[in-house]
Amino acid sequence: MPITYSASAADPITLRSDCGVVAVFEKRTLTPTGKALDKASGGALSAVLKRGDMEGRTGQSVMLHDVPGITCRRLLLVGCGKPEKFSDAGYRQACAAAARAIGETGSRSAVLFLVEAKLGDRDAASKAHLAVQAVDAALYRFDQLKSGKGRRPASRLNQVVMHVADRSAQAAGAAVREAAAIAAGARLAMDLGNLPGNVCTPSYLARQAQALGREHKAIRTRVLNEADMKKLGMGALLSVSRGSREPAKLIVMEYRGGARGEAPVALVGKGLTFDAGGISLKPAAAMDEMKYDMCGAASVFGTLKALAELGAGVNVVGVVPSSENLPDGAANKPGDIVTSMSGQTIEVLNTDAEGRLILCDALTYTERFKPAAVIDIATLTGACVVALGAHATGLFANDQPLADALLAAGRRTDDRAWQLPLWDDYQQQLDTNFADMANVGGREAGAVTAACFLARYTGKFKWAHLDIAGTAWKTGKDKGATGRPVPLLTEYVLERSRGRGARKRARARS
Repeated sequence: MPITYSASAADPITLRSDCGVVAVFEKRTLTPTGKALDKASGGALSAVLKRGDMEGRTGQSVMLHDVPGITCRRLLLVGCGKPEKFSDAGYRQACAAAARAIGETGSRSAVLFLVEAKLGDRDAASKAHLAVQAVDAALYRFDQLKSGKGRRPASRLNQVVMHVADRSAQAAGAAVREAAAIAAGARLAMDLGNLPGNVCTPSYLARQAQALGREHKAIRTRVLNEADMKKLGMGALLSVSRGSREPAKLIVMEYRGGARGEAPVALVGKGLTFDAGGISLKPAAAMDEMKYDMCGAASVFGTLKALAELGAGVNVVGVVPSSENLPDGAANKPGDIVTSMSGQTIEVLNTDAEGRLILCDALTYTERFKPAAVIDIATLTGACVVALGAHATGLFANDQPLADALLAAGRRTDDRAWQLPLWDDYQQQLDTNFADMANVGGREAGAVTAACFLARYTGKFKWAHLDIAGTAWKTGKDKGATGRPVPLLTEYVLERSRGRGARKRARARS
């Protein structure tokens, strides 16, 4: 059951909850609310600190039961480290640790007294927003494909309150509502990403898009089949699906929350539901993780869900080219030349560089919507993982204001991106003797040349490319989809809406 999130400025001494969460910084330092709770309890918190049970180091936590003088049935003390080094990452870690600890108890409700902790220049609303995302992600689990015996007991927590000061309550409440919708979108993206390739096929994604349209009346969904794409001349996209028994789909979801005729933001998500590399077969190690090659598509689904739940006053179109990439007698061969919807020809030197082949036709298709901006999202290159690791999404753009807006949205939501160059100098790496371009540009600057390839299909609109190969999922013991960059994308679209509203109000006053 989804958690209900809210903000409250009620007296922390009398605020009723199954568990209250209090920050403790190093040298056993309590926050103002912690001190107030300590005073009301006759020194119960300071007694625990004096005994040495809690120093305030990051990762420490102590659960207290039936603390006298307050109405919370439990108090969880969470270590936050040195106050001068407290960062977004540390804050999210504290919120997540609290959520996991509470989830192991019988608590149904919790109140977080963490928002008051100083966190750079973030205000209470921004901190409440981050806390909702951190709590929801920490409690997410994907076990619906396990048998009953394999499932862990679900957390009973169903209500979380962010405690804020009176002056911040209204703004924090709005931020919490936005964050809760983003969390719902991220959960959808994670669910789709974590599904195995034998369940989440292109046809399955198409059905989920249709279900999203039935759930939200503001979303209209259309699905193009291979015959439709052939008529449109999508030779690049269809060349990838030839090696699979699963038919390709082009999924189009239009969210209409803005004014009639207003140019939409277009989100184009790579939807490779499984990528074995085709004839250029990938190594067997970790190939199972190639079910995550559709996380760009999943982020489009998640963002549209978040916007629809908020009733955002914007127009957004999501375009998802979806296919599998498998070896077969009909599959692309190295050296094949295909013709894209734009009419440009491509020599396929490596069949494992297939994402750009399906994206280029989807980008050309997107021209018909006359978009205000286009953002494609793709688990595109291992080179981006080498460059940026798992912390930042790679960002490329042909319009600097668009890039700046996306970078700012990533900073606000702690779903960060880092801009990489898109210089013409790199374009020559895509030269070939036999077609307009090759689909790979060699070992050097692989993430850049992949973006340069896509740039050849974006001359008619403002465009940004997000390479999420390092950020869309985690590997190792914590393997699983992350839901990124749903927070970044949703915040970007919402900020466009806020800015437009502010401009309208300014014009009305003038």
